[in-house]
Amino acid sequence: MAFNHRDEHVDDHMLIVQANLDDMNPEWMSYLMDQLFDVGANDVYVVPIIMKRGRPGLMLNVLIDEELIAQVEEIIFRESTTLGIRYLHASCHRLAREFERVDTPWGLLTVKVGYHNGKLVQFAPEFKECEQVAKSHHIPLKMVYEEVRMRFNQQMQKNAQPE
Repeated sequence: MAFNHRDEHVDDHMLIVQANLDDMNPEWMSYLMDQLFDVGANDVYVVPIIMKRGRPGLMLNVLIDEELIAQVEEIIFRESTTLGIRYLHASCHRLAREFERVDTPWGLLTVKVGYHNGKLVQFAPEFKECEQVAKSHHIPLKMVYEEVRMRFNQQMQKNAQPE
């Protein structure tokens, strides 16, 4: 079922797919994560763990719509060292999301905005845009983030003032 992400909603048909990984080169992890995002994973993250006999390992966690299970299984078994996968059913409460444009010294940049019960509760500059600005202008990424956040706050305050 497709949701309009401009509306706050709960996704009830989600899975958290977990796999414990040992004897795997950690450099391979970013490739594996990219593969999972490419097929539609909502989130992918890794947690360091200590496995049996004190072996260090990683726990791969992948949040997906349950319709993606076959594709995700194939990628995990092909690209990792795991011998098994766990599934946990999950529901995800998602904020309403919109994208706002903010004028900055480097041009218009995008801010992802989250609303709960119609009220603004979260916002964040789009990483890839900020990264590109930082690289192309040879400035710190944190400086770009701070500038975008400050300008978004100013824009929101200006819009909130009665005319």
